[in-house]
Amino acid sequence: MEKQKIQIEAIDLFCGAGGLSFGLKKSGLTVLAGIDFDASCKYPFEQNNKAKFIESDISLVESETLAKLFTSKANIRVLAGCAPCQPFSKYRQGEDTSVDKKWKLLYEFSRLISDISPEIVTMENVPELQGHKVFEDFLRKLKKLKYKVSFEIVNCVEYGIPQNRKRLVLLGSKLGDIKLISKTHTPKKYKTVKKAIGHLPAIKAGERNENDALHVSSRLNSLNIRRIQQSKPGGTWKDWDEDLLLACHKKDSGKSYSSVYGRMVWDSPAPTMTTLCYGIGNGRFGHPEQDRAISLREAAIFQTFPKNYKFLDPDQKMSTKTIGRLIGNAVPVRLGQVIGKSIVEHCNKFAIQS
Repeated sequence: MEKQKIQIEAIDLFCGAGGLSFGLKKSGLTVLAGIDFDASCKYPFEQNNKAKFIESDISLVESETLAKLFTSKANIRVLAGCAPCQPFSKYRQGEDTSVDKKWKLLYEFSRLISDISPEIVTMENVPELQGHKVFEDFLRKLKKLKYKVSFEIVNCVEYGIPQNRKRLVLLGSKLGDIKLISKTHTPKKYKTVKKAIGHLPAIKAGERNENDALHVSSRLNSLNIRRIQQSKPGGTWKDWDEDLLLACHKKDSGKSYSSVYGRMVWDSPAPTMTTLCYGIGNGRFGHPEQDRAISLREAAIFQTFPKNYKFLDPDQKMSTKTIGRLIGNAVPVRLGQVIGKSIVEHCNKFAIQS
């Protein structure tokens, strides 16, 4: 019998600025809507994905509302989500995260899956989630609902993304066994900082390129200018003169944070982009040779956003903090594309017979 044409429709929970959705679209899925409580996500999500944005806390979203978004053409429905990872992140080392309400959002994701029963489920989060009860409960729920589930810790650089970003990626299907496509890049072919941003015009700290509003670097005071000038690619603050050291560097507790105020290395991938990646004091976010932190454009490139991706409503004043948050919180577009391609290949393998 002739196979029925597959129509895959997706709803992106915790959609942010739309990195995951954009990648899913590039792989052939139809993204219907995205949900996020952050109002600043509305413009980039809708402008780039041409899909509906629903501003809401996921715990307030009714299953019936989402179910009605899927069209009669869909024979494969996908619920995708990247619940806020702050409660599980290694960047909150030492903090008591048991009172953080965000970790409960995975239970809300589970609720929506149970009620809607989509054919495919996918989730991306930090590797640290794996050791928490909420994740074990999530897995048990999926298996109880008859999903075949696979998950793995992925280093994004192995899929052509120019940053060492490790993420837990989960796929679940009611059609049969499902897994991510094979890795596409070996260490010899990793995309480096130079390959990613080496072509961009030079700018100074606090300067904006006249042809690209996002190619702007944070201002640095005279002390931080001296610090970045004495920072070596791949080096640490131990390369500085004594008078440039911060008080924390002189304490045992601060000696392990060697990447703070560090420079990237041209011939290596970038470090993980965060919401504060535009500041040299927040990690190894110094440009390899220019005396500044990376620009918002460079951060967006490391997250594999295309140059024409629109983050800012032209009628609104640009906020480095807001755009930095949107970029740093995003699922890299390329990772979204890898997830989408994995879903498409899986659905083609288990195509519904007419």
